[in-house]
Formats: sequence, structure tokens, C-alpha cells
Amino acid sequence: MRKPGSFELSRRNVLLGGLALTGTGLAASLRPALAQASLSLGDHEITVFSDGHLTLPMNFIVPDQSEEDIAALLSPHGMATDVLTPDCNVTLLRTGDRVVLFDAGSGSNFQSSAGQLPAQLEEAGVDVGDITDVVLTHAHPDHLWGILDDFDDPLFPEANILVPQAEWDYWRADDTLARTPEERKSFVVGAQSRFEVIEDRVTMIKPGQEVLPGVEAVGTPGHTPGHMSYAIHAGSESVLVVGDAIAYSVISVEKPDWPSGSDQDQNLGIATRKMLLDRLAADRSRVIGYHFPHPASGRIEKTASGYRFTAS
Repeated sequence: MRKPGSFELSRRNVLLGGLALTGTGLAASLRPALAQASLSLGDHEITVFSDGHLTLPMNFIVPDQSEEDIAALLSPHGMATDVLTPDCNVTLLRTGDRVVLFDAGSGSNFQSSAGQLPAQLEEAGVDVGDITDVVLTHAHPDHLWGILDDFDDPLFPEANILVPQAEWDYWRADDTLARTPEERKSFVVGAQSRFEVIEDRVTMIKPGQEVLPGVEAVGTPGHTPGHMSYAIHAGSESVLVVGDAIAYSVISVEKPDWPSGSDQDQNLGIATRKMLLDRLAADRSRVIGYHFPHPASGRIEKTASGYRFTAS
């Protein structure tokens, strides 16, 4: 039986392999065949694990664009123009005595091609009981629903859960379900049921707060009302775990002014993307995108026509 709010759009069942990168400073070198990638930043060790991928209709992602415009953007990248199959990337941070996950993956009740995080952690020798903190960017299914196991118990039994206050308030509000379009009501039911289970382990956080040593909360609303990104700092260097504020490495980066069907406030989502792209291009910080191609990290570069993402 599915959990309340379970929802499936499944199509492919492909375990995304990946590049495994080990870093000295921010340099990377290849490692074989686990769906994870690592880099180091000062005393921080950052590993990106694959939770699998999603399958999303293109007319949902960019509902206002013509087929010709979509093809002109995506075909040069060798991408399909009718469907998007974005990777799902969960970032793990080891710093001091903390073992921190940014988001929890999909779990087993969203799309069958996702929900692979527990197996990836096990393969890498990371026990779920070692996770000290789970820091949420937002409460969409592919980021939150993996917080519980298949028995509706917390998957990370020792973890403190850090949740943006505005995100918590939105999903738990009495009128959110009634105001949500029918096709997304399962998102609300799923978020509310999971928040109810973890309520006594939640710490609320706000933009600008140092939520953990060296980790700054960056308010990035638009995709959802309380969406948060997280800047991991070490001296003059930083990595921005951007969640879905910049959702896709081609569409969102090269056409940030295209309205996204996955953003709850499309105009605010556009403004947030542009702000982040400007910031990332100016300060040359590395970015980790939840739905960027695994291993998901790289940099934003300014171009004559806008921006581009370069994996590194």
C-alpha cells in the first residue's frame, strides 16, 4: 500500500551511474563506478549521491514555449525535446562531528526511477544512523518523501531535521490543500503526513542564518514559498547547494526568464534564478544543482547571450 500522498510518473528504471570525484582543494580526479561524487572544501568533505532520476513532460517544465524554441535550445545539447529526465542529486556534508544531508530524496512512493539514495549510502558505507542532520531545501516529493522509510518511520533515526520556517508554514497551513490545483494535491498530502511524523525533531531556520558551522541559509523563494539554498563556506571559497532554485543546467541557466511549470510563483522564480546566476557568475562559486546532470557540480559562466553551466 502506498503512503498518503504517494504519486508516480514512472517510466525508465535506470540506475544512474556516475563519476566519482575526489578533491584536494576544489580539484577533482576520477574514481570508478559508484553513483556519487566527492570534493573537499577546506575542512568540509562534500559527496553528491544519486537518488536516480525523474521523467517529466516538457510541456510541464516550459509550458509557455513553442516547440521551435525548445528545439533550438535543447537539440544542440543532444537533449530530447518532448520529455526531460533530470537526475536527482543528494548532497552529503562531513564537517567536524556532523554528517549532514541536504534533502532526503524521493523514497519509494514517487517515481520508480528515483528513491535510490538508501542503496547508494549503503554501498558507500554510510549508515543512516550516522546522519546527524537533514537540511531541507523545500518540501516537494523528490526532496522530502525519502525522510521516512517504507514503514513510515524516520529513515535517519538520529538526525535533527532543519526546515525553512516559511516552507513549514506554507505546507502545514489549513488552507493549502484547498488552494492547490488537483494535480498537485498529493504533494500537499504527502508533505503534511511526513511533517507530522518528524515534527518533534524539526528545527526551524530562516534566511541569513548559519544553520550549521560554515553553512549559511540563502533565501531563494519562488519554486516554493519557502525554498532555501545553502552556501557552504571555507575561507574565500564556497559551494552553493541550490536545490531547485536553478532547477536545470540548460533550461534554467540559459533561459532563466522562461516561466517554469514547476515553480509555484513563476515570476518570483524567474527573479530568484537571475539573482543567483548573477551572484554565481560574479564570485565564481561552485554550484551543486539537485537536478543537474550527475555528478551535479560546476560553475556558472557569463556569456555574450546570458549564462552557461560548466561541469567541474
